[in-house]
Amino acid sequence: MQSPGVQPRVIATRVLDAVLHHGRSLKAELAQALPTLPDPRDRALVEAICFAVLRQPARFESALSAWMSKPLGYRDSELKALLFAGFAQLDPLKLPAHAALASTVDAARAIGRTHQAGLVNALLRRAQREGIPAGDAHAHWPAWLRERIAADWPKDEAAILDASVSEPPMWLRVNRRRGTPAAYLQRLQDAGIPAQPDDNAPDALRLDSPVAVAALPGFSDGEVSVQDASAQLVVEALSPGAGARVLDACVAPGGKAAHLLERDATLRLSAIDIDAQRLVRVQENLTRLKLGGSIQLAAVDAAETAAWWDGVPFDAVLLDAPCSATGIVRRQPDVLQHRRASDLDALTATQARLLDALWTTVAPGGVLLYATCSILKAENEAQVEAFLSRTPNAVAEPLDDRFGRAAGVGRQRLPGELGYDGFYYARLRKRPA
Repeated sequence: MQSPGVQPRVIATRVLDAVLHHGRSLKAELAQALPTLPDPRDRALVEAICFAVLRQPARFESALSAWMSKPLGYRDSELKALLFAGFAQLDPLKLPAHAALASTVDAARAIGRTHQAGLVNALLRRAQREGIPAGDAHAHWPAWLRERIAADWPKDEAAILDASVSEPPMWLRVNRRRGTPAAYLQRLQDAGIPAQPDDNAPDALRLDSPVAVAALPGFSDGEVSVQDASAQLVVEALSPGAGARVLDACVAPGGKAAHLLERDATLRLSAIDIDAQRLVRVQENLTRLKLGGSIQLAAVDAAETAAWWDGVPFDAVLLDAPCSATGIVRRQPDVLQHRRASDLDALTATQARLLDALWTTVAPGGVLLYATCSILKAENEAQVEAFLSRTPNAVAEPLDDRFGRAAGVGRQRLPGELGYDGFYYARLRKRPA
């Protein structure tokens, strides 16, 4: 009979193998795997192991290379993933060594590697005894991407890379329809969950130590959501007027649309996304927040305006554009496993197509907010400057330093600054006719 700690390690191993060696998405793999574990502590352990490994896989690869005379082959990919999971439990997670070693060795047997359980035991004991070599924690970054970051942010390259391997804080967004941030902060304190407000994002509370959402008071009743402060600032940057007709053009997973409705119940909000499956998640979030009847959802290509737009212009349009996700590597570390240099050309072309198409739906005097979770200038300030150069009736409006440093006509927040994710914002006003 397996000990209780074995199954989470087996699942973490299989998720890591799928992501590291078979090109699968971490989010998709976890979405399938986590519901098989009834205990929330086991689910949290699986997530912690997977993120710890994927934030610095090159370090664990270097340890294996140093400690094994012969490298593991392709057929041993699952064993390698298990070893990485074992290393991560020792450092950086620093779980109790005895339990981590015993359960990981038992997991080797559970995945059909009984004949290699001794090898797993020996390597983990060596890691416990000697510590895992520091190595280059950033060696898993693609060379082309490191070069771009160095070119775009020469003074900040080291800080950006360091932020990518760190565990981010957990940010909450308090539902203003259900209560105030100050009142919810008190509820957290009463529940023994330390938190603090943020000077820039008025609905945000920061938890330096993440907790399971089930432990958050009122989460299931829609009183609070999990959303990074950078994403919450989108609503501040868009700032639509009361009762405005608003479009969220790439809505999934729906956090920004929900935030808009939490702040102003009078908004006439339409939200679209090209992925119908992702809209299911949007609807689930809106239902939990008691906002399900306040929004019109449609699965369409935002750039194909003739297929969905009724011709009535919007007072405000939010374009949270598809991007490289280079500002949220610490939250989506598998980005570095999947991203290719050729992706950037396709992404910038899509962003330009969306900007041009959606601009036609903005009312004269109205606003379009262009936002990305990227830190690459090609997707951000260069993209917006090119748009302005070809769009005579568009003018940029300044944003203040709550939104990060000046970056062309917009603002750029780099990952880790103030505990925020990396994010870009540009507010564009259509000149009156």
